[in-house]
Amino acid sequence: MSMESVSNHQLPKNFDPKTAEKKWYTYWIEKQFFKAERDAKKQPFTIVIPPPNVTGKLHLGHALDTTLQDIITRTKRMQGYSTLFLPGMDHAGIATQARVEANLREEGISRHDLGREKFLEKVWEWKYIYADAIREQWEKLGLALDYSRERFTMDEGLSRAVREVFVRLYEKGLIYRGNRIINWDPAARTALSDIEVIYKEVKGALHHMRYPLADGSGYIEVATTRPETMLGDTAVAVHPEDERYKHLIGKTVILPIVGREIPIVADEYVDPEFGSGAVKITPAHDPNDFEIGLRHNLQQIIVMDETGTMNEHAGPYKGLDRFACRKQIIEDLTEQGVMFKIEEHVHQVGHSERSDAVVEPYLSTQWFVKMQPLADAALAHAAGEDSVKFVPERFKHTYLRWIENIRDWCISRQLWWGHRIPAWYCDDCGNEIVSRTDVTTCTSCGSHRLKQDEDVLDTWFSSALWPFSTLGWPEETEDMKYFYPTNVLVTGYDIIFFWVARMIFTGLEFTAQKPFEHVLIHGIIRDSEGRKMSKSLGNGVDPMEVIDKYGADALRFTLATGNSPGNDQRFYWEKVEANRNFANKIWNASRFALMNLEGFRYEDIDLGGSLSVPDKWILSRLQETIADVTRLIDAFEFGEAGRLLYNFVWDDLCDWYIEMAKLPLYGSDQQAKRTTQSVLVTVLDQTLRLLHPFMPYMTEEIWQALPHKGESITIAAWPNIDERHVYPEAKEEMNLLVEVIRSVRNVRAEVNVPMSKKIELLVKASDQNTLKRLKRGEEYLVRFCNPERLVIADAIDVPDKAMSAVVTGAELFFPLAGLIDLEQEVQRLEKELATLNGEVERIEKKLANQGFIAKAPAKVVEEEKAKLADYADKREKVLARLAELKA
Repeated sequence: MSMESVSNHQLPKNFDPKTAEKKWYTYWIEKQFFKAERDAKKQPFTIVIPPPNVTGKLHLGHALDTTLQDIITRTKRMQGYSTLFLPGMDHAGIATQARVEANLREEGISRHDLGREKFLEKVWEWKYIYADAIREQWEKLGLALDYSRERFTMDEGLSRAVREVFVRLYEKGLIYRGNRIINWDPAARTALSDIEVIYKEVKGALHHMRYPLADGSGYIEVATTRPETMLGDTAVAVHPEDERYKHLIGKTVILPIVGREIPIVADEYVDPEFGSGAVKITPAHDPNDFEIGLRHNLQQIIVMDETGTMNEHAGPYKGLDRFACRKQIIEDLTEQGVMFKIEEHVHQVGHSERSDAVVEPYLSTQWFVKMQPLADAALAHAAGEDSVKFVPERFKHTYLRWIENIRDWCISRQLWWGHRIPAWYCDDCGNEIVSRTDVTTCTSCGSHRLKQDEDVLDTWFSSALWPFSTLGWPEETEDMKYFYPTNVLVTGYDIIFFWVARMIFTGLEFTAQKPFEHVLIHGIIRDSEGRKMSKSLGNGVDPMEVIDKYGADALRFTLATGNSPGNDQRFYWEKVEANRNFANKIWNASRFALMNLEGFRYEDIDLGGSLSVPDKWILSRLQETIADVTRLIDAFEFGEAGRLLYNFVWDDLCDWYIEMAKLPLYGSDQQAKRTTQSVLVTVLDQTLRLLHPFMPYMTEEIWQALPHKGESITIAAWPNIDERHVYPEAKEEMNLLVEVIRSVRNVRAEVNVPMSKKIELLVKASDQNTLKRLKRGEEYLVRFCNPERLVIADAIDVPDKAMSAVVTGAELFFPLAGLIDLEQEVQRLEKELATLNGEVERIEKKLANQGFIAKAPAKVVEEEKAKLADYADKREKVLARLAELKA
């Protein structure tokens, strides 16, 4: 797109986000402004996008996450860094396979009907469709991504990295295959890692049972929340020092229903103080029982299949769903007198993060990563000065608590979609071969009868390599040398364990460096009532709908200014609308400026002439704003930076400077006009640059219409503080003028005198310096106070019946004669006083009511107290005004 099509010094009446978004994104991409270059003269700055899952469209959380990354990237590019904002997507094993399988079910077929190869073709088709949709959404958001480096967790390069990591960890003895109790999702029919299990408080029951001793001498009491697992019991355990049971150790009990004789064993794990002090041991269905079983060489009996259905070891309950079995077994054991007590018991029950099914502890052969050595390295790194910095810092403690209590990571998943485990088994000799490349010959016996492991790796296994695998590792690529380690990872607090910790582990292990300098943690976006957004509540917000209605700039500014590191934020449509109005304010201010720049060129900018007080003031305020916004963005305080920009643009630039600039712009002094034009162009240009990372589209549209040098604001230099334009004296002088004008407006409002009606204004200066300042600013006081007569002096005869106001260094007097009908004003004020008296009395009664105080939430009580203080303050002011008028 040629910039000749942009008409300089002209803007249409309204900003059209849709047109601008399409136009400028196309331009940026065609010009390759986002393409990262390895420049030895520049410092690199890298952000890798947290790869969204190809399961569907992006949600508001993605919009927040990527907007913050984009703000950082655009700022750093303008600051002269060679920036890389690397895009990519995650294959999301369980979630994507579940979505595709659900689609197939609607067609009446299953993945098994298709077979592995054909099913994977279907998943790849899904991936291509949703990858395109995600790219469209990135474009609408305005993300400055280098698409030439886009990656996918299952592309050829990343798949090679995954295999390399697997083989290296295996060769170091950090990956092993074994029988362990894992978290099993009976709905998705796959293993889960510990952190994929969400614990929910559930009202259950504790079932007390008596297992009869085999010698007929009595019984032993046990209790369980999952009576269906008793069918797989292979022992009862007691503490070795428990005097109640010492004589029973080594004896056996008869397992009810099954009739199997099982031993009573002694184990220090048992807590004698809990329950009866005796616990049933089911090694195949409980992680603690599994460990006890290993210590005592107990049999491991699995009593249900992968769907949660009772199997052949469940005897008469074979074929029942686990919960139906529970119900039946409770009835049977109660009838037999084995179950003698059932009491309510609230406990934490694990649910699958993906399917929400109740997770079943399940004995299974799986692949695991031995995490302790990796965690030890991470802990040592965390203790050093060069450790990864968490923002806010409190999340480092969250991270450390988890790695200090880490358990081995189950990495195999019973899926077809994902990185297939690079292990082969020989049918003839049972040899296990792990290899970087496909294996066709057994390394032990030479047989060609080999089968690859059917399972795939946990999605997080590949995601854990993201910061370096995306840059070409394990090859020592030029990108890897230049752009790694990355600088900032931006992500939500909900995946510190899933992702952040694992990236640090793998980064230290495979690159001997931390994967990123900073981890910026943000919260989640809730609805306006503070509820988590969910399908079930129907309160989700599609970011693309927001953009269609208000534009990407308004959404981005809303997300950024609603954000403070680590904290959740609420989404309000009203805020998006307010920020759209803010964009309109900038647009209208720019249109005004451009309409007054006819014939003005970039070369005409000259700030060396005679600057007025407002000129010096706005230039000073600009330098302060540049310093503060830069500092706040560097500290990841985007909300504060955005609010500061909002106030500077709305209050200082639009409400004050532009209004004052109209005097020289419309005046006859050509030199003063040219100076004002130079200031306007400079301030607008610099302000747009500060705003650009937040509002990329509108700032580009306006900047292209300004007199400027360069192809795009995207690659324009970030503003630097210009000490030549810091004017402390002018700032004080302008503040005085603003305070006087505001006081006059407030008094007019109080006595119902509109700005169009002329008033007499007497200004008494308390010292000569203030007097000189007020005299110099006289034309502005005349313009904005609209006085019939303006007197500025250090001694003034104050007339009777005058209202007054106090400002720094001066007193203002407003003779009321002729301004208002005093009698009418007294009547109006007395009516207002009666209303305020009523409000004060009403709230005082409310707060005196002990029933209200006891039952109302503290927040409501505080709100009522605040209202009372406000009404009382207003009443005092009305009383004072009445006293003045009646005196």
